[in-house]
Amino acid sequence: MSRTIVIIGGVAGGASAAARLRRLNENDEIIMYERGEHISFASCGLPYYIGETITSRDKLLIQSPQAMKNRFRIDVRTQTEVTAIDRHVKRVTTRHVGTGAVQEQPYDILIMSPGAKPIVPDIPGLAEANHVFTLRNIPDTDRIKTYVDSSNPKHATILGGGFIGIEMAENLRHRGLEVTVIERNPQVLGPLDIEMAKLIERHLLLQGVKLIFNDNVQELMDKGRTLKLQSGKVLTTDMMILSVGVRPESQLAAEAGLTLGVKGAIQVNAHMQTNDPSIYAIGDAAEVKDRVQGFETVVPLAWGANRQGRLVADHINGLQASYQGAFGTAIVKVFDLTAAVTGNNEKTLRRLGVPYEVIHIHPNSHAGYYPGAASMSMKLLFDKDSGRILGAQAVGASGVDKRIDVIATAMRGGLRADELADIELSYAPPYSSAKDPVNMAGYVAANMLDGLVETMQWNEVDRYVEQGGLLIDVRDEIERELGYIPGSICIPLNDIREHLHDIPAGSEVAVSCQVGLRGYLAARILKQYGYQVRNVDGGYKTYSSMKEASLPPIQPSKVTTTSQAPILIDACGLQCPGPIMRVYETMKGLKDGEQIEVHATDFGFAADIQKWSEKTGNTLQSLDTSTGIVKAVVSKGQSENEDHLSKAAEVSANGTTMVVFSGDLDKTIAAFIIASGAAAMGKKVTMFFTFWGLNVLRKDDAPPVRKDGLETMFSMMMPKGSRKLPMSKMNMGGIGAKMIRHVMKRKNVESLESLMQGAIQAGVKLIACTMSMDIMGIKREELMDGIDYAGVASYLGDAEDAGLNLFI
Repeated sequence: MSRTIVIIGGVAGGASAAARLRRLNENDEIIMYERGEHISFASCGLPYYIGETITSRDKLLIQSPQAMKNRFRIDVRTQTEVTAIDRHVKRVTTRHVGTGAVQEQPYDILIMSPGAKPIVPDIPGLAEANHVFTLRNIPDTDRIKTYVDSSNPKHATILGGGFIGIEMAENLRHRGLEVTVIERNPQVLGPLDIEMAKLIERHLLLQGVKLIFNDNVQELMDKGRTLKLQSGKVLTTDMMILSVGVRPESQLAAEAGLTLGVKGAIQVNAHMQTNDPSIYAIGDAAEVKDRVQGFETVVPLAWGANRQGRLVADHINGLQASYQGAFGTAIVKVFDLTAAVTGNNEKTLRRLGVPYEVIHIHPNSHAGYYPGAASMSMKLLFDKDSGRILGAQAVGASGVDKRIDVIATAMRGGLRADELADIELSYAPPYSSAKDPVNMAGYVAANMLDGLVETMQWNEVDRYVEQGGLLIDVRDEIERELGYIPGSICIPLNDIREHLHDIPAGSEVAVSCQVGLRGYLAARILKQYGYQVRNVDGGYKTYSSMKEASLPPIQPSKVTTTSQAPILIDACGLQCPGPIMRVYETMKGLKDGEQIEVHATDFGFAADIQKWSEKTGNTLQSLDTSTGIVKAVVSKGQSENEDHLSKAAEVSANGTTMVVFSGDLDKTIAAFIIASGAAAMGKKVTMFFTFWGLNVLRKDDAPPVRKDGLETMFSMMMPKGSRKLPMSKMNMGGIGAKMIRHVMKRKNVESLESLMQGAIQAGVKLIACTMSMDIMGIKREELMDGIDYAGVASYLGDAEDAGLNLFI
């Protein structure tokens, strides 16, 4: 007995379901409706066609309607939209997009695969704007490519730093455009945790992509050529890509009385059936379960749509088939780097209140002695009680895909984190190491599960040091030239046994190295001598990814030619600090003006060599990452017609720091005027608020917080916020402060509050002293948003590189 099966939508889910249905049953009548012209195309390849990596448009078209009809005897009706579903009589109403002709089609079984549509934010001026695009299908792609090809735009703005937005940033840069990405969140690529995303962000900056975080477009002016942001910034652009996410195409389902769930997606059971058993929903429009924690979610990825299409066809034909949920395994190319994820990230686990452990490792993609080995950063999350793997992330130039795929497979198979060490993976020097990065993650997890080591995460380190904790850096002294954790002391690993008398007996200590391995060795040594020890997970490399400022794109100096060819240093395969150590050792034997050319596969080296050159007074002549290998040319000593020592001094002194001890209105106004002026001159400015100065940062409308008696008394006696600050002289019960504010207004001088906001927007860093907060009973909830919290070590770190230090 034949059945009529109607499929709404093609592409991944619908086309997969149709083909599988025919393979299982020759007798069913299968009708597919597709609103567009194409029923199956490579949606993930669209940005690369725009960027001309994929040169043929035809290669994006996977299956044509005629081919589907010839091979599978499927009635494909393109450019036809289903406008209504009558569940009672099992009939759909359709309308031809071109002619407007309306028809009705009965069904026995209905499969909904309508996909998702781009979210278009409600921005004033958007309707009048020209050259604003979304990217979801072939027509969208044609519009963007035609505009880029014919109009030769110079600048593109991308609203949204997700996967599609970042892929478009790369491909438009390949076409020669200047690109700015605006992201309302504090990072790109939301599925990554922030310290992993920072690796991608630094690489984007090196490739010339400008990044704006915690901001959004408030208004489009001049027909879309001028963008006013919520922060007050104004940008000029030639085109704009809206890439803020997608929304399930579920309106038709809702009108038919089907139940909707999270984000408006269509609710389904394990067989992908809706609340009407004769109607299935698959792909981007369907709600699924998170396979790790079991909560309802939406995962708009191609693998799930294809898999669901096949499973639905199986279930319709009586086979055992169910969809157990999605890990959300995904990958993205970002110029020369790759980022990949599977399972839950740390943000999700914190939101759900799920306990977890974290490890960060930084292995090579294959054996370091074989050419082309590249460093990668991997993160593994797991449950410490059961060892269950909760998620993983990786960023690197090579080998990222197979490591995340192996871990995703391990999760599907129910392996514990420590059992990753027991997976027998193929090995030869060009492909891996005898201990693959996946195995290494398993070994580290096993050490934690067995109680051999306790770790400290990158975001716990500063607070530990501020509270008086002892942190021992077990790297060699020369490695600290590239940076170190403020407040740490250096005892190299090989010397640590000889320095036990310098470490208070029985005390709790933390140890840190570059990537975590030497820290683990030090922790094992100290633990066996009776110390309580925690190893900084991932070492300085993980810590510094968040603490170091992202670098701007390199503008090479004028390359000075020499009579001798540069000395070639092959540092490929070496992990940080290996490449810099090779540079350091080689440069010691050179004369001023002689050059080296360094090749490295650790992309962190691109940032390191710039910083090292500045700090040592050498000249970075050029930097290139276009081949997938970092190539840097460095001259020993001074650049052309420039004293390198004075240059180094100038770089190190280009900053202003001030301690704001006073809580007086007039002194605070002076402090912010100086800070804003210094920032306007391009200086890095840090303001450290301590004791009475903390009152400047208090909110006027701070929420009530619990305090003990002494803290409550302090709070009552201190001014609550900038508007309550007294004058240092002639306060007269508050009249003096009101008078000075009145005079400032008459003279068109900005108020203190405006000065503060302007300073923050200019990049002035405001730091609240946590020690003073503790003494005075001030809680974080009472202080304004957008400030940092640190101790004196953090301030001194900035003061060391400042040319002007003030105490106010």
